[in-house]
Amino acid sequence: MTGATAGGGAMLTEAVIGRPDPRLRQWVDRYLGYREDAPVPLVRREAAGAFVVLILGWGDPLDVTDPRAPGRGAYAANAFLAGPFDGWCATRTAGTGTGVQVLLTAPAARRLLGLPLAELTNRAVPVDAVAGWLAGLRDELAGEPGWPERFARLDAALVARLASTAPVDPHLLAAWRRLDGSGGAVGVAALAGEVGWSRRHLSVRFRREFGLPPKTVARLLRFERAYASLGRTLLTADAAVPDDAGWAERAARWGYYDQPHLIREFREFAGATPAALTAPGSHSSNPV
Repeated sequence: MTGATAGGGAMLTEAVIGRPDPRLRQWVDRYLGYREDAPVPLVRREAAGAFVVLILGWGDPLDVTDPRAPGRGAYAANAFLAGPFDGWCATRTAGTGTGVQVLLTAPAARRLLGLPLAELTNRAVPVDAVAGWLAGLRDELAGEPGWPERFARLDAALVARLASTAPVDPHLLAAWRRLDGSGGAVGVAALAGEVGWSRRHLSVRFRREFGLPPKTVARLLRFERAYASLGRTLLTADAAVPDDAGWAERAARWGYYDQPHLIREFREFAGATPAALTAPGSHSSNPV
């Protein structure tokens, strides 16, 4: 997931990237195999996102909490689905966490899970409460001898899943790709016109199938681009931002009306201002 940490003492002892089978590339960018040791409780503030995070772990469990509604969290879970979230949440763990993380776009999650993402909006849910096949897959991954074998098992399971689930509505898929490709710069009315639907129909269907309305997704896509840049993972469109640029200049380059809008978005979606996230001693990370 994403996050700023508190509590200290955590050590990422393994981080292995796996590239999915070519048949999965339009749905899954990569896998992250990890092992993290936290001898004392580790708390992370996780940034909001229009994506779904799948954790298939078999180490010590963790808690995922939405401060706006603690009942929507997952507790003592080592395998869960999280998001889409339109606000920051927090994770807390202690001990050794081991598993695989998969970051899924909304269309990918909708296709692979076979359920409308409105059922997961602002929620973290243990996988066995959503999809029994994921719980079984977690157990299979834990039994494999190494990361190459685990990634191969993931490939086989996800390819089989794609073959057994219905395609995403092509109008919605086109709308998502257009919104994502523009970094959230396309208005809802223009987006609806492009797919041939009314604005209301698009918003209702989009929210049900992808978890959040298109206007919120547009805000999150813009935020994700700015947030990633703080972690020095600059996207091509952001590469022209000078290292010494002020926040007002950065706000304009990232598509915000002005600096106060940028700061409000960061407080809402990351729980802190961009200056606080980049201050000495702050630890921030980005999606895999």
